Amino acid sequence: MAAEGRGAATLLGFDYGTRRIGVAVGQQVTGTASALETVPARDGKPDWARIEALIRTWQPHALVVGIPYHMDGKTQAMTESARRFARQLHGRFGLPVHEVDERLSSWAAEQLPAAAGRRDGIDALAAQLILQDWLHSEARDA
Repeated sequence: MAAEGRGAATLLGFDYGTRRIGVAVGQQVTGTASALETVPARDGKPDWARIEALIRTWQPHALVVGIPYHMDGKTQAMTESARRFARQLHGRFGLPVHEVDERLSSWAAEQLPAAAGRRDGIDALAAQLILQDWLHSEARDA
């Protein structure tokens, strides 16, 4: 992708969970992300219709999925589930999917002023932080 086109790319970020999936949208040109919503999941199965609607609405160039690890960097039970979700996103929508280490993203989201006194929305805020981290990492590597 040309450098000028790359800078204008829209991305969706995901904080995968077996009951809830946080979603955020971001722009490479500004390097910022915003929380969108929390998509329900039942027994680890995402609401694919809702995710498809978000992809149709935002028309992202790529997707970013947070992959959880233990603090020592070792995989945990949710690591493979999140990776499976990333593969399913790619398979269903044909978009590039980037994985990013998301250690402590939910904890960090709970510390944000927007999260004060709320449980709803934490997942979307975590997705925002995941996508923001990826955008900053890409900007450093450019």
